[in-house]
Amino acid sequence: MATPLTKRYGESLRAYFSGNPLNRVSFLRGDYAFLSEAVTCSAARFMVVNSLDPAIKEDGSILYLSYDDVKAAIGNPFEKSEEDTVAAWDSSKEYPLIIFLGLDESATGVKHDKYSGLPYFAIDLSSAKDPASPLGSALADIVGKVATLGGTFTPIRNNYVLNYSEAAIYAMARSYMDWNLRNPFCAGCGNKTMSVNAGGKRVCPPTDKGVTLGSCPSRGVVTNISFPRTDPTIIVAVVNSTSDKLLLGRNKRFPNGFYSCLAGFLEPGESIEEAVRREVWEESGVKLGKVAIYASQPWPYPSSLMIGAIGEALPDGEKIHLEHDPELGDAQWFPFSVVQKALDNAELKSNVLDISDDMYADCPIKVPPSKAIAHNLMRAVVYDNAHLPKI
Repeated sequence: MATPLTKRYGESLRAYFSGNPLNRVSFLRGDYAFLSEAVTCSAARFMVVNSLDPAIKEDGSILYLSYDDVKAAIGNPFEKSEEDTVAAWDSSKEYPLIIFLGLDESATGVKHDKYSGLPYFAIDLSSAKDPASPLGSALADIVGKVATLGGTFTPIRNNYVLNYSEAAIYAMARSYMDWNLRNPFCAGCGNKTMSVNAGGKRVCPPTDKGVTLGSCPSRGVVTNISFPRTDPTIIVAVVNSTSDKLLLGRNKRFPNGFYSCLAGFLEPGESIEEAVRREVWEESGVKLGKVAIYASQPWPYPSSLMIGAIGEALPDGEKIHLEHDPELGDAQWFPFSVVQKALDNAELKSNVLDISDDMYADCPIKVPPSKAIAHNLMRAVVYDNAHLPKI
C-alpha cells in the first residue's frame, strides 16, 4: 500500500554503498571491555583490506577471516582501557589499524548488556612501514592466508562486484581506514596521533613512552580528539525547460563517448541548492531554476556523501559554454530517447568504465551502470518524470 510520501515522491532509492545491515553501536566503541570480548570472539568476522582494497572471493563476495587467522598480527588491542592504552603510547612502535564495524544482530556472537550479535572488524594489511618487522611479517602472513583461500584484493571504485549489503559494510571500513591513514599527525603540535575508539577517533597523546610531551593547543579540551570527516558533494541530472532533453557532461578523463551527470563539492556557507546551481553554471554555462533533492549515496573515495539532485534549466539559460571551469571536455543536451537507450544498455553492467563498443553499437553515448547514483538520477528523469516533484 502506497503511503502519502510514496504517492507524492515515488519509491525510495537504495543507493549502492548504503544500507549497512550492521548495527554500528557507535556508543560502545569506547567500551574496551566489550571490544575486548568482541575482537577475540571465535565467531568474529574480519574484513582484511590491502591498500584500501578488500579481499574478494571468486563468487564476488567479501572474504572474511576469523580471529585465529589474524591473532598473531593484532593480539588483543582492547585488553586495557582506552585511558591506559593512551598512557602506554609509544610512537616508535607499529600498531595494526583495526576498525570496529558493528554487530550483525541476526547472528550469534557476543552479548553485552542488552546488545548482542556477531561482531565485524576491518584490518589494514598495509599499515606496517617495515615489511621485516614483527607486525609486517604477521600482516604478510595474512596476505598469504587470503591467497591460500582463493581471495583477491579487488578495487571496487569502478567495478561494483559486491552486493549492496557488503558494499555498504566495505564503504564504512574504507572511509574509516582512509581517514586514519591520512591523519597520522596532530594539526596542533605536529606530534604523532594514535587511533582510539576502535578506529573512530584519533588523539594526540600527552605522553610518549612515558615522557611528557610539549604543550599542544588542542590538548585538554574536546578538540584534542579528531573525528572522521565526510565531504558533501552534489551530483545533478539537469533537464531542459521543455522536459525532453537531459544535460550530460564528459570529464576530460572519461573515455570517448562516456557521459554522466555533472558533480562537484559543496563550498563553505553554501546550501545544497546553491551548490547545484553554481557547479552546473561553472562547468557547463547552463543556468538553473528549480532544484529538487532526490537521493543520496555514500561515496568512500575517500569519504564523500553524494547528494543527488534534479535541476531544471531556465528557458533563457540553456546555452552551453565551457569557458569557466576547464574540467569538462564536452557537454551536450541529449534527447530523452537517446538517454533511455543508453540506460537500458548499461542496466546490467557492474563495471563503470566497461564501455565495449559491442554493447553500445546502437547508441551514440555510454552512461554509468545501474548501481551508480548518476544512472538512477538519469532514469528518474527520463522514465519517472521525477524532475517535476509536487512540493
